[in-house]
Amino acid sequence: MSEDEQSGFLAKVIGPKKRWRAYKARVKELPESRRAAVEAIERYLMHFVPTDGDSNASMFEDLADLFEQAAADGTPMREIVGEDPVEFADAFAQNYSEGGYVPARAKKQLTEALARAEEAEVTAGGTAGGTAGGTA
Repeated sequence: MSEDEQSGFLAKVIGPKKRWRAYKARVKELPESRRAAVEAIERYLMHFVPTDGDSNASMFEDLADLFEQAAADGTPMREIVGEDPVEFADAFAQNYSEGGYVPARAKKQLTEALARAEEAEVTAGGTAGGTAGGTA
């Protein structure tokens, strides 16, 4: 695969590199438990086929928006994702993609990762695990 083909493929999967890097920088600033949750949902969402690179970039940016606002408001993670993180991620992705095949293993990994993130949030002593900047 040529470099042009690779960059075209990557742009379709993650959107423009500049937006992807900005999204990743925002996620890095989230409290640790929130960052783990967003990264788990991100891995899960990679199984969906984007309608285009901009839609996929918007999807990830909106995910960061959601978790940043929830962290700032002190909203517990379960109030964001509900009892079934797979159902949340599937519904979230439907707004941005044409669908996709998600293996059962990926669904299990997402559920387990969110459970670990929720446990870390509770252990940290609060719903947000610190401020949106990652400092207490």
